[in-house]
Amino acid sequence: MQFRPLTATLSLAALLLTAACNTATETTTAGTTAAPPGTATSPPSTPAPSGPSVATPVTARVLAAPIPVPGTDGKVHLAYELALTNTLAQEVTLTSVGVRAGDRTLLSLPGDRLAYWTRIVGNPTPTTILGPAQTAFVWLDVALAPDETVPDQLVHEVGISVPQPMPPLFPATMTESVAPVTVRNREPIVIAPPLAGPNWLDGNSCCDMTPHRMALNPISGEIWAAERFAIDYLQLGPDGRVFTGDKADVSSYPYFGADILAVADGPVVATLDGLPEQVPGTAPTGLPLDQYGGNHIVQDLGDGHYALYAHLKTGTVKVKPGDRLTTGQVIGSLGNSGNTDAPHLHFHVMSTPDPLRADGLPFVFSAFRLDSRLSSTDDDLLAGEPAELEPGFAPRDENNVSPLVYDVMTYADR
Repeated sequence: MQFRPLTATLSLAALLLTAACNTATETTTAGTTAAPPGTATSPPSTPAPSGPSVATPVTARVLAAPIPVPGTDGKVHLAYELALTNTLAQEVTLTSVGVRAGDRTLLSLPGDRLAYWTRIVGNPTPTTILGPAQTAFVWLDVALAPDETVPDQLVHEVGISVPQPMPPLFPATMTESVAPVTVRNREPIVIAPPLAGPNWLDGNSCCDMTPHRMALNPISGEIWAAERFAIDYLQLGPDGRVFTGDKADVSSYPYFGADILAVADGPVVATLDGLPEQVPGTAPTGLPLDQYGGNHIVQDLGDGHYALYAHLKTGTVKVKPGDRLTTGQVIGSLGNSGNTDAPHLHFHVMSTPDPLRADGLPFVFSAFRLDSRLSSTDDDLLAGEPAELEPGFAPRDENNVSPLVYDVMTYADR
């Protein structure tokens, strides 16, 4: 089975796109904020068009302009989503997608690799075929080497083929230059980790095709990617397992009840407590929108950044709206409430205080120790199997970088 860190996703992806809302997906609730968000996702900054007009059977737009973030692999990542819509009454095959900056090709996805990163809205199956009037999303990760300059602007080259060309408007095969976007110069917020201790696994985050990355939520008439950089945390035991004993008993997970720590100074803007623990190994059903995040806390970090701490243990939320938190303060306990099938902490940073109706923003941790990485994504940790760690991995200290999916880390006590 494919490794599924947990079912704690705050997303409605099962309703819209491709993310599985189990062990890897979490949905947070729009209705749990103290007040509705005042602004929608910042639209991508689009350069003015240039050159002659041309027919483009596939239209394109960037969901949100990317923000550069350094990762533990030593690269700077531009992680974002490209929406492609077939405007024709015939099928269109995507033959390639590329990302360019001037004369530099930063990412090239030929047809044999493109399907992995592409999903039709409402269909979780990888594909490169767009039916008439269908829209697909392509999840992009432009990973730049440390010595590469982060570009100011990007443009997308989309290769297509059609069975019924319409010359001179468009031939049977063509490449469209579409969706220019200005890279945002916003710096990722620097915060402290939300946990302490060893062997914390980043089971579900950027920049692969994780359920968090694929969680695009249809909220109030718009699509939101609040979980673009969200992390699901579980803790590996000395034997590499996340539980011992009865899988359905939360007490079998030694990290259940671990302290959750404030990642920065700043006020609480919303809380929810009193929801029961879910039974591990069972995917919840029938949850209202405002309970997907379970018991949770939303904190204002300043400068348009809000932190979500979700799926907390019932009765352990120690703060209330209006309380001003200090970095490292214990604010609750790790639990299994809401849309989750195993104890874990869901954490992400977003552009509004609404856990779902927000744009997911990148963040970096000021300091942590990178102990190892999973060597295989086929580990079924929630079936009781031990994690397979990358052999020969040399632990190292990291500063001001973002964890990547499958990292195993030690966070200092505070």
